[in-house]
Formats: sequence, C-alpha cells, structure tokens
Amino acid sequence: MNNSNHKIIRWGIIGLGNIANKFATDLLTIDNSELYAVASRSQVKADAFSKKYNAKKAYNNYEALAKDENIDAVYIATPHALHKENTLLCLEHGIAVLCEKPFAMNGIEVDEMILKAKEKNVLLMEALWTYFLPHYQFVLKALQNKTYGNILKMEADFGFYRAFNTNSRLFEKSLGGGSLLDIGIYPIFAALSTLGKPETMNANATFFENGIDASCNMSFNYKNGVIADLKSTLLEDTPTQAIFYCENGTIKINTQFHSPSTVTITTNEKEETIDFNYKTIGYNYEAIHFNELLIQEKTESDIMSFNFSKQLIKTLDEVRKIIKLNY
Repeated sequence: MNNSNHKIIRWGIIGLGNIANKFATDLLTIDNSELYAVASRSQVKADAFSKKYNAKKAYNNYEALAKDENIDAVYIATPHALHKENTLLCLEHGIAVLCEKPFAMNGIEVDEMILKAKEKNVLLMEALWTYFLPHYQFVLKALQNKTYGNILKMEADFGFYRAFNTNSRLFEKSLGGGSLLDIGIYPIFAALSTLGKPETMNANATFFENGIDASCNMSFNYKNGVIADLKSTLLEDTPTQAIFYCENGTIKINTQFHSPSTVTITTNEKEETIDFNYKTIGYNYEAIHFNELLIQEKTESDIMSFNFSKQLIKTLDEVRKIIKLNY
C-alpha cells in the first residue's frame, strides 16, 4: 500500500466483463474502499464502466493502470489464460492483486505468480469468493467441529445449459474454456476445503468438437471409504448443491451453493433451513478480507492461502490429465 496510514483502499479493476460488474457493485458497499481506476482494451468500454461505478480513471490498456501509483489493490477479472500475465504485471509494479479463479491455467503458472509475490513482498490472493461467504463459513465450522459427526460422503455439482458458441469465452479453448476450469473448480473446492486432498481420483468427461470439456464427472476417494462425487456440465441445468452426509445428520447447501445461499440441516429429530439474509451479491466478503490483509500489511491470506491455491490448481491439473484435456 502506498500509505499504510490511510483508511481508504483504492482499487483498480482489470477486465470489465460480467464478474467485474458484480465485484464493482459490491465494492461500493464497503466503507473503506474506493473504485479508483478501471482498464479495458477498449477505451469506450473503460469509460462506460468508469461512469457506471464512478471510478476516477479509465484506461484503455492494462499497463497504464499498473503504473498508476495511486492504486493499492487490483482485481483481475480477465479470461483464465490471461491471469498469470496480468498478475505478474501488477506485482512488478508493487500493487496487491486479488485474481479471479482459477488462479491461472496450471500449477506451473500459479507457482510463478506466488514466487513473484514473495519476491516483491506484495499481497496476492486467489479470488474464490465462496470461501468467504457466511453460509459457507458456517458449514465449514459445523464440519470442522463435527457437530453432526464425521463426514461419510459428499456430493457437489455445478451445471447450466449453454448452446455451443465459439464466439463466447466459455467455449474458447485458448482462453481456458470448458466446464472444468470455469465451474468444475467449485465442486472441487468444496471437496478440498472440507475433506482435504484425496488419496485417489477418478474422472471422465464429454467434449465439444473443439476439444474443450462439455461435462466432467469426478470421484475423489478418501481413507475410511469416504467418497466425494463431483460434477460440472455445460449441457444441462443441475441443482448446483453441495451435500454433506454425516453420521448424525445431513448438511445441504442449497441451489447455487457457491454463491449466497441457504443451508438445510436434516437430523432424525428435525429439518431446519437457515437463511443468512444476504444483502449483496456476495463479492464484498472477499474484498473486505483482502482490505484487512492490506491494512495489516500481510502478504498472504490465512484463509485462501498459497498452499490451498496450489492444491486446488494441481488437483485441476490432475483431473485434466485423467480426462486428457490439454490446453
């Protein structure tokens, strides 16, 4: 941070698509945050985004934003394949980086990003917003405390239908398109954050004509016979739930488990659904955490740690290896 005494964190955003709009909307709800600058390859798009969210600066290239010494933190929301390049650019200029998931295209790229952050002594974190949502933290605490006993099995899915369209980032192989990196990361995250690294993994996938995965089914196998059944698909709408079957009850994160949702707990005695009364889209929670890290002059999150990000991307790498998905 340029001045560790000031209370306002001045943010920049690189990549001004759908996710960036959501992040900017929630950033406006945080008292000690200001959207200072935005950058797109298009000046028209940058100007429009800047006007919509009242940013002071609108750049038509990412390099100009990275050189702006007034910026404390940058949120990177470009396509997956650009994450490493954009992150390294900002880190080189000493700007803290919150980079959208997946952190990068593979473990090698993630290692390079983390190495640069350590070299520059600058804060870097993967923006996997689910980790910071109150309902997910509630479930993690219940599982860690074994409130309903040990986990016997878990299931998590994420699926929606999209007509195949090579003009869409979601289907562009060079940008890391397909179900696995874009949405399969969430069921995998749910397994790793609750059960840890699996002993073995099985996976199978279907593919679109351009070689990206249309759907992916995964089974993570743990000691004591615990299994995590995971699924991602662009071929159909699925419940998009995360369910944890425990010895003395079942914890279900309801539809859109990765975003603000409700939690239903079922035991022999009763069924109860907990509403967390979200007032925002949900991106403010990770931003607030990031702001706190900056103010405390931390260079790594204790929640979304480097080790966890490495484990997440390397698990994705292993699944890609099993299903023979090459970018």
